[in-house]
Amino acid sequence: MAQIGIGIVGGGYMGKAHAVAMAAVGAVFDTALRPRLEMVCAASPASAERYRHAYGFARATDDWRALVNDSKVEAVVIASPQETHMAIAEAAFACGKPVFCEKPMGGSLEQSASMTAAAHASGAVNMVGFNYIRTPASQFARRLIASGRIGKITWFRGEHTEDFYADPREPASWRTVGAANGTMGDLAPHMINAALALVGPIAGLIAEVETVHRSRPGSDGPVRVDNDDQAQMMCRFANGAMGHLFFSRISTGRKMGYAYEVVGTAGAIRFDQEDQNALWLYDSADPKPERGFRKILIGPSHPDYLAFCQGPGHGTGYQDQIIIEAHDFLKAIETGKPVWPTFDDGLQVNRIVAAAHASSAAKNWVSVPVA
Repeated sequence: MAQIGIGIVGGGYMGKAHAVAMAAVGAVFDTALRPRLEMVCAASPASAERYRHAYGFARATDDWRALVNDSKVEAVVIASPQETHMAIAEAAFACGKPVFCEKPMGGSLEQSASMTAAAHASGAVNMVGFNYIRTPASQFARRLIASGRIGKITWFRGEHTEDFYADPREPASWRTVGAANGTMGDLAPHMINAALALVGPIAGLIAEVETVHRSRPGSDGPVRVDNDDQAQMMCRFANGAMGHLFFSRISTGRKMGYAYEVVGTAGAIRFDQEDQNALWLYDSADPKPERGFRKILIGPSHPDYLAFCQGPGHGTGYQDQIIIEAHDFLKAIETGKPVWPTFDDGLQVNRIVAAAHASSAAKNWVSVPVA
């Protein structure tokens, strides 16, 4: 059974998630390629060694260049801060190595475009980490929509709402500095990606992006917040459907409010990530007395569920989404065929984010370019 050496840049929240996923994916999916946790990189030798010991890597370093250039590291996972993504990805592509990069791809649209160009030039496998759309329920929703089950799509409503900054007394942190760490950089890309996956390209939009709490407590007094708390946008999809998207880190009461509703001429679908093992389906073909949304409990007959559990309704969780991503990344490397979402798909999400900022500043509709 073939092995592949994995190097992960970043050992924190997402670095741990990817390390656990790579350690588990071979057994869960019986993959042809079996990951070997070769090297982890962190900001200091001490933290790198701590992550190496905790996650089971063979080696550790505080220099991402050493990781990328190491011959035993055959694929690179980027789970470090956004401003580091471009340099790491471009160096890995220069070595011809597959790259999995957490969203958002770059610290800016220009950086994301540069990363995508490097991916094309190298021909190496590339993927972007939009994990929530990979739940078995959302994969099933995509299949239902693609099959025409709910007819022609006329309307989409999506949100990614959380409340970790709802309290204005919550102190300032790295989250309040830099556009990539605001709601449009942090939460919005997930739901934009979902909209593109479920309905298709967005042709135009009008948006409002705002900072509600303009300062937060700091150690020496109030600290200015320089990124956004919430945003909304109306959009028109290329297929003619209308849409509305809302993103917020100050949505009181919402913990994982990644939710959407898709309305078609023959039915509708609803999903809420806080109940990620259920999908609600309305089918207009049902007899009139029986029409209504019905809850479908996710089980072994739905995409990627059986690998985790044989029991319907028993459920999958957050870490399982990352394992599914690892499986798709390994399959892309094994076959040499792209697996969605690639860097091209990540770049399109960033184009929409940039268009939303431009629309908010100009207070008008803007078209969204498609490469």
